[in-house]
Amino acid sequence: MIDVLLSPLEVAPSLLGAVVSANGVSVRLTEVEAYCGGSDPASHAFRGKTAANAVMFGEPGRLYVYFTYGMHYCMNLVCLPEGDPGGVLIRAGEVIAGEESARGRRPGVVRHRDLARGPANLAKCLGVDGEYNGRRVRIGDSGAEFGGDDVVVHSSVDQQGAVSQGPRVGVSGVGGDGLLYPWRFWLSEDPTVSAYRRGGGSRAKHGQKAKIQARDSRLGGDARPE
Repeated sequence: MIDVLLSPLEVAPSLLGAVVSANGVSVRLTEVEAYCGGSDPASHAFRGKTAANAVMFGEPGRLYVYFTYGMHYCMNLVCLPEGDPGGVLIRAGEVIAGEESARGRRPGVVRHRDLARGPANLAKCLGVDGEYNGRRVRIGDSGAEFGGDDVVVHSSVDQQGAVSQGPRVGVSGVGGDGLLYPWRFWLSEDPTVSAYRRGGGSRAKHGQKAKIQARDSRLGGDARPE
């Protein structure tokens, strides 16, 4: 069950094994990352609302799509009630339908596992770009009907398997600290999961217990999902 009114820390693991479909391609999700707004120094919403991140403060169940490195789009599912920014970055998955269309959008890719490995590659496979920013996501079951350019997320029959949790990929500074923010979730041993890459900045553990307590206080409770 995917409930976008919940915290990204609850929504993120519930998306593993789910299927996202758009523009003739379906991808089984194998890796996601949670971002928790003003409580999360790695979130685009950490310093408040801007024209660029306004969708994150809006209605849950929409896409927040951002442009990165001057060439790529990445897609997030907005969570939490309106006005409380949070989201889940859709990081990686396996193309399970529409492979020919996916390969047309990812020319030169040889291995099947690499088609939607990484958030920008996944968005390309689905044909998701900046025009999708703010688009409502249809959330349903495995029998959901969808149109050509709709984005649909539905649960898979064989949803998960073993799940791993750890630091987010390429996140700089304190937000990349895997003890403070172990907010990446992935299907263990799945070959489509991104290779981990550390971001820049300090990883000093001095005062780690106090930092964890401060983080949990900002979040209003335990930040580690059971």
